[in-house]
Amino acid sequence: MRLSVLDTSPIVAGSTAQQALRNTVDLAGLADQLGFHRYWVPEHHGMRGVASSAPAVLVAELANATRNLRVGSGGVLLPNHAPIVVAEQFGTLEALHPGRIDLGIGRAPGGPPSAVEVVRGGRTEKTYDEQLDELLSYFTPDSPAIPAIGNAPPIWLLGSSPASAQLAGARGLRYAFAHHLNPAATAEAARTYRGPEMLVSVSVIVADTDERAEWLAGSTRLKVLSRIRGTRIRLPSPEDAAAYPYTEDDRAEIAARSGSVLVGSPETVTRKLRAVLDDTGVDELMVTSPIYHHHDRLRSYDLLASTVD
Repeated sequence: MRLSVLDTSPIVAGSTAQQALRNTVDLAGLADQLGFHRYWVPEHHGMRGVASSAPAVLVAELANATRNLRVGSGGVLLPNHAPIVVAEQFGTLEALHPGRIDLGIGRAPGGPPSAVEVVRGGRTEKTYDEQLDELLSYFTPDSPAIPAIGNAPPIWLLGSSPASAQLAGARGLRYAFAHHLNPAATAEAARTYRGPEMLVSVSVIVADTDERAEWLAGSTRLKVLSRIRGTRIRLPSPEDAAAYPYTEDDRAEIAARSGSVLVGSPETVTRKLRAVLDDTGVDELMVTSPIYHHHDRLRSYDLLASTVD
């Protein structure tokens, strides 16, 4: 089993974007030392709890701060950009850090409509397939995207449905499936995909004991409950989550909606990760960990690294 990291640079309750980005650089350094394979950052806009909005910029910083990790986007949301600019950015990154850059591509909006409208500037859009074709064309020898010529990073298509798996396979692209967003479709997407390489992203919280891990998971469970109830909050502390006056209905909602997060001690989580591997046939899992305290998040990845054999 090969392990990688997906990091949204979470801005937790009481923190700032600056601190979140510093935490990302710190976590990447630990992941590099622990032997994780990749470190990807996403593109989100107008989301108060996410600092990762400019993946190309952040990838450059992470590549400079690490030595062995592959670093990349998980992913650049292609409808938000001129494809030639994406090719130039990631061609430049690959030229500066050869063999260490990944370009993950997605099609989601990446934020609320008001933010996305500003990002896209109201321009007339091509279809996603047309944009994808255009992007791929810029990594050819006669490309006008000069830094991209001869500097093509591996391109991954991101998705959370069998349809995206089929598209990635049809284009001969690598594929990253978001189990943490749609666990019910993971196995079907893996069966559908016919391409060179696939990984699965999972949400994982590891602590020294099952009890400690469950306590840490209270943060993300309260956040999920708040979203269900129509209120969006930043990730709260586990202390605040433990003190929340849950009703029986609240607990039922949490139980129904939080099963995608794999929680427990290293032994418990290893069993759960093995089940995902068995269901999908992949050999690489990309882990995101919604943990409030930075030191607990570092500890989670440290313990997770011990599960690799």
